[in-house]
Amino acid sequence: MVWTAFQKYSHMVIQFISGIILARLLTPYDYGCIGMLSIFMVLAEAFIDGGFGSALIQKKQPTQVDYSTIFWWNIAMAVVLYAILFLCAPLISRFYNILLLSDVLRVQALVLFIYALNIIQRNQLRKKLNFKLLSIVSITTSIIALCITIFMAYKGFGVWALVVQNLIAAAIPSLVFWFYVKWRPIWVFSWKSFKELFGFGFYMFLGHLLNQFGQKIQGLLIGKIYNPATMGYYSKAEGTEKLASHSISSIMTSITYPLFAEVQDNKEELGNIIKRITMTLAYITFPLMFILLLCAKPIFVLLYSDRWLQSVPYFQVLCIAGLAGCLQSVNLQSIAAIGKSKVLFWWTLFKRIVGIGAVVLGLALFGIKGLLAGVVFNYWFSWFVNIGLVSKHVGYKWNKQIADLLPITIASVLAALVSYGIGYLLHLDMYPDGIVKLLVYVIIYLGWSFVFKPEAYTYFLTIIPLKFKFWEKRKNQNNIQ
Repeated sequence: MVWTAFQKYSHMVIQFISGIILARLLTPYDYGCIGMLSIFMVLAEAFIDGGFGSALIQKKQPTQVDYSTIFWWNIAMAVVLYAILFLCAPLISRFYNILLLSDVLRVQALVLFIYALNIIQRNQLRKKLNFKLLSIVSITTSIIALCITIFMAYKGFGVWALVVQNLIAAAIPSLVFWFYVKWRPIWVFSWKSFKELFGFGFYMFLGHLLNQFGQKIQGLLIGKIYNPATMGYYSKAEGTEKLASHSISSIMTSITYPLFAEVQDNKEELGNIIKRITMTLAYITFPLMFILLLCAKPIFVLLYSDRWLQSVPYFQVLCIAGLAGCLQSVNLQSIAAIGKSKVLFWWTLFKRIVGIGAVVLGLALFGIKGLLAGVVFNYWFSWFVNIGLVSKHVGYKWNKQIADLLPITIASVLAALVSYGIGYLLHLDMYPDGIVKLLVYVIIYLGWSFVFKPEAYTYFLTIIPLKFKFWEKRKNQNNIQ
């Protein structure tokens, strides 16, 4: 977890710096073009994995035949999907009425081959919990990609700078993992092995495909109905929100699935792990999202310049969705780890039909404001379904899950209301207003934690043991003296 945290926070800092610099060198139009194509890329990548990566981790003793079979499947899918995207690129560019997108998609889609080459090695490292190497490679790659992207953006390459960034971010890890992990495929494709993994992986694939489509559908709609600049504002808002809401959760969920798989036969222990992780995530992420919502305007102007002010309302609404978004993966991974991929798929299908329907209906009735409301509904509705699945199949009851999160939610909301009220009464300029709201919120939330010492607070302290062990060691030494 320490190495994963180091990776995620380093990556977050790099993304943070990247966003600040590139937002001044590139335009909302450039970001909008990449955002319009993201739905096609994530769906294609989902097809390549096909859920087999999760299946290989879930299987306790995968064989060389298992790994080789899935490797050749990934390569074949990459070839097929690249051919489809290459041929459909002109149609997609005409759909958005932007001719540049055809060439951009054809180059951007090369990442599919890179992804297919290293997915086995990456999953082997995850299965062995070798997050040290994964972290070091990820951080190094991000720094190299950032430097090249900034140089290209400064030289006026526009959207192509972002395309190259994506290719580099995929290529360097692929090379490192290929040479570091000693595994090599053998010339075999076993239908028996494929069918065995397919039984679990197929439903994981379908569920992942539906999730990706559900999360990217708003980009497709905005890109079609509005202009690239609007899509760029939305992409910047969404990217900044996810950087905050997923920065903590991705640290934990990157290691939870292998751990869930290890304790899949002990439902009580699994439920306890889910509880601890969920409450810790909420304790950290809920106040973070409320602070960002309150201080959105000065944050965007300070980081990205006033060119991106139109992103602020989108960002504030997405922060409300992010409260539920940060908790999604924990519940989903626990259901997958106990082998209920088929159940997970059917409920994912139900969630996405309802969620996409809400987004489309909101857009049709109220424009982009209605679309954003649909996104918020989509996230929270999905969370309620997820805790119901955990309640039924793990035994951690839904009412207990809500009760465990209720103190954190009440404290976070009350702190936000008081902070907003004080800012409203003082009528300060933009930056002083943001600073006052931040300080008031932090004082109230930490004061609640120190005085009442809620269960989530004690869980939070357990994830930073080195500091406290050092303090306890000093304390014990002083007592001895």
